[in-house]
Amino acid sequence: MILFFYNMALLAVLVAGSPWWLWQMATAQKYRDGLRARLGKVPPALAGLHRERPIIWLHAVSVGEVIAASRLIAELDQAFPGYRLVISTTTRTGQQLARQRFGPNPVFYCPLDLPWAVRAYLNALQPRLLILAETEFWPNLLAGCFRRGIPVAVVNARISDRSWPRYRRFRWLWRPILSRLTRVLAQSETDAERLETIGCPRDRITVAGNLKFDVRAADESDATRQLKALASHLRLVVAGSTLEGEEAALLEAWPSLLAADPQLALILAPRHPERFDAVAAILASSGVPWVRRSLWQGKDTEELKPFNGGEIVLLDSIGELASVYSLASVAFVGGSLIPAGGHNPLEPAQFGVPIVMGPHFANFRAITEDLLTHNALRIAAKEELASVLIELLREPTAATAMGERARQVFNQQAGATARCVHALRELLPSGSTPERSS
Repeated sequence: MILFFYNMALLAVLVAGSPWWLWQMATAQKYRDGLRARLGKVPPALAGLHRERPIIWLHAVSVGEVIAASRLIAELDQAFPGYRLVISTTTRTGQQLARQRFGPNPVFYCPLDLPWAVRAYLNALQPRLLILAETEFWPNLLAGCFRRGIPVAVVNARISDRSWPRYRRFRWLWRPILSRLTRVLAQSETDAERLETIGCPRDRITVAGNLKFDVRAADESDATRQLKALASHLRLVVAGSTLEGEEAALLEAWPSLLAADPQLALILAPRHPERFDAVAAILASSGVPWVRRSLWQGKDTEELKPFNGGEIVLLDSIGELASVYSLASVAFVGGSLIPAGGHNPLEPAQFGVPIVMGPHFANFRAITEDLLTHNALRIAAKEELASVLIELLREPTAATAMGERARQVFNQQAGATARCVHALRELLPSGSTPERSS
């Protein structure tokens, strides 16, 4: 009955919002990408895959979930050689990164949570197991799996501070759905308690840890190699995953940083690709010398001009930030100067880089508080940003020690991937894998 009312409400929203959606599709490429697939047109590459080997379907929404699941996907490939892993994403950027990272594993857009679209994919894939990253609870997708007896596991499960009041308010709606999940592998005890409150049976919840502690940066990116050559004589401030308003704050702080150390360069990496041009326009009007990383693509380092102190690089690429953090003298992790919940401080932590964040980090509260407990991260409001960055740049010995503490926190928290693989093994027939088809 709840599913019926959900679908009626979904239909009403689609009808009422159709003018807006049509306008977005007409004006923005990201809304057109994969539209047919999202509406239930199964890509030919997925047809008949289940006849070759049984399918494990893993869904990761966007870039953050794709990165978090990267190590797990590699381990699943090794642990279950008789199965074929397929990966779906929701966003275009997640799709691009997944296609870069997962090689022979088919990658596709997840269908919209419409009954006919979900049915088409379940019919085509006939998965033996559905794995959801974090909290992708789509009622039609889950109900379709439950009807077919397909186990559903949630890995890296969490309920953020921001979404917790909403989940708790509507737990009467979630309980009939979440009570049927097969396995829930939570990031922390707090997440486990919240998941239980909204309907997940406690005996099916395990605190497995955060997969992001197991993710190491991929091979050194082209941007990292080029920056090493072009800025070897400079110290780099890497500002990653910035959101609207944060680039302006960094530019406001930049003259003070250069006054403290003229041999600095700033690497500016906006979170969302659709903002690359907008940030380029901000830089163009700032009067600061700058360059787009995309202009280097396909060029040898010898063709490029070395940097001077005070220059800014707009990192307008996908999947290179984690590697670029390795070059930083200090890193700023964005989404945190404004009330957006923050982004992942573990990417610089793995390299022993001193980290600065703003006061808004609810999306990564457990990780950030762990780093703060170990004096491995500094919090700075907008008006303090320049002074905190300058302090770390002027005291390299203390900054290095802080970065090493961050690396230790990262290393000590590892192991979630192995725990997840062990738990998932129990959900497949007899805990084993079938023979490969020839």
